[in-house]
Amino acid sequence: MAPLPKRKIAHARQGERRSHIKLEARALVNCPQCNALKLPHHACPNCGTYNGREAIEIKSPKPKKTS
Repeated sequence: MAPLPKRKIAHARQGERRSHIKLEARALVNCPQCNALKLPHHACPNCGTYNGREAIEIKSPKPKKTS
């Protein structure tokens, strides 16, 4: 049989041990073209530029049909 702990570990000690396991906010930078927030080293989802040139084509939303 494997060894077992003699006493229950308190929640505070458990939290101290797991203090590095947490959610962190994503790092965001401003796009130099349109000043929208974007992920670093990614194309801007607002204007589609990366490193001063157009990387992706942004499609405009389709107009809604009214009857």
